[in-house]
This record gives sequence, C-alpha cells and structure tokens, in this order.
Amino acid sequence: MDTNFDIIKSSGERVKFSTNNLRASLAKSGADTATVTKIIAKVQDELYDGISTKEIYNRAFALLKKSGSHFASKYKLKKAIYELGPTGYPFERYISAILKYSGYDTQVSKIVQGHCVTHEIDVVALKNGKTTFIECKFHSEEGRNCNVKIPLYIASRFIDIKTHWESKPHDTTLEAGWVVTNTRFTADALQYGNCTGLYLLSWDHPKEDGLRDRIDRLGLYPITASTLLTNREKQFLLSRDVVLCRDLLDDVFFLDHLGISETRKSKIKNEIKLLCKL
Repeated sequence: MDTNFDIIKSSGERVKFSTNNLRASLAKSGADTATVTKIIAKVQDELYDGISTKEIYNRAFALLKKSGSHFASKYKLKKAIYELGPTGYPFERYISAILKYSGYDTQVSKIVQGHCVTHEIDVVALKNGKTTFIECKFHSEEGRNCNVKIPLYIASRFIDIKTHWESKPHDTTLEAGWVVTNTRFTADALQYGNCTGLYLLSWDHPKEDGLRDRIDRLGLYPITASTLLTNREKQFLLSRDVVLCRDLLDDVFFLDHLGISETRKSKIKNEIKLLCKL
C-alpha cells in the first residue's frame, strides 16, 4: 500500500510516493520477490513527507547490498553511469564499448571533415557497410535533461558533414546521426529529433530499447557499478580506459597493478560474473 507522502525528485519536483515504482526498480536488480517485498516494508517504515528520492535510493541500496553485491550493482546502474564523469570522455568510451558488442567497429574522438569546418566526432561506428556518427551528451548531475538545443546543434553539424560526404566517393554509406545521453530528452528534443531523422538514445528512449535496456540485455555494466571496488580504484581503471566490468575478467593486470589481494580479487570477479551473467 502507498503512503500519503510527497517525495522530492532530483529535478526538485514533488510527487506522491509510489510503492509500485520502488518495486519495479528493485525488481530490475534481479532480487527475488520476497527480498524486494522485505526491503519495501523497511523503506516505508522510514518515509516522511518531503523525503528525497536520493534518500530513498540510498536506503534501498544499503538493504539490497546485504542480499548480494551484484543485486546492488545492478540497482545502482543509473548512478554508476553518472559516476563515469565528471568529463564526458569515459561515457564516450562506454558507448563505444556497447556498440562493439553489438557488432560495430568503432573509433572514439575522430576528426571528420565537413563542408565548412572540421568536426571532432565522439564515436564513429561502422557496420554492414554503413557509417554512423554519434554525439554523446553526458550529464554528471541528476535532474538535468537534454533540451531541444542539443539535437538542433548536432543536426547542424551532421548536415555539414553530410554535405561534404556526398561530394566525395566513399566505401560506405552514411547513416543518420545519433545523439546519446545518459539522462532523458525533453519532449521538444524528441519531436525535433524525429522530424529531422536523428536517432535519439537516452536512459529510457526508445521504449524497451533505451540505454538501460541495452545494458541489461548485453550485460555491459560500467566499472563504476561495482560495489566492491573503491572510488580511487574505479578512477584508476577509467584513466586506463577500462570502462566495462567484464574487461576485468579477461585481463586482471590492472587488479594486480592496484595491489588488490587474491581474496578481494576473487570477490570482485565473482561479483562481475553474477552481474554480467557470465
């Protein structure tokens, strides 16, 4: 049963607390129904009017972690992507890695000639004889969405590149440009993207094929999702372009370099295997 409490979202908006919303987010962690129900009951006991969604998340996360670190890792996915910051570069590498597992050949931060000027493209992806230029818009603060200015700007760059591209022979065809964000697009941003043919990918768009859906489907969780690695260790790994949890299973060199004990290393690898279903 829902309580008659208002909660404060990261955007500052006040909404009614919903048990169903909390249950749905906890269920996505993979925890069983009994565990989810138990956590909800404990969280509800500590609710008060005006509590922030961040406080609710922290409490649920702490309880979930006791049930299994891999459940907590999956639950914190959205927060983990924010932790790829503060710069957008690790996010670009992360999007590139996701596309590679979807069969693309990718390059990051590539200089591309336009009709008027050159452009630095975040990710260039090649698949089935088609080239796609992808721009990534990363926000390190919750509650900030991509408004219409972002696809407007990206569309103008894509037009400049396309004009030059079509004036020269190429071995591949040029696909519509992409805009990828770790947050959400506003309604007018989505409307403009659809109108101009840009492909927009956000946390929950397109429906059932958004960023979260793709990550869950492919098991491609960012290194920041781990609940066992320290923040210092995560930043070290990101600085070495290690952005996927599963990368640590293929190459434990960096864990050795960090001086992580065999016991802790075993726990980290087990967490990753359970999280990524490997």
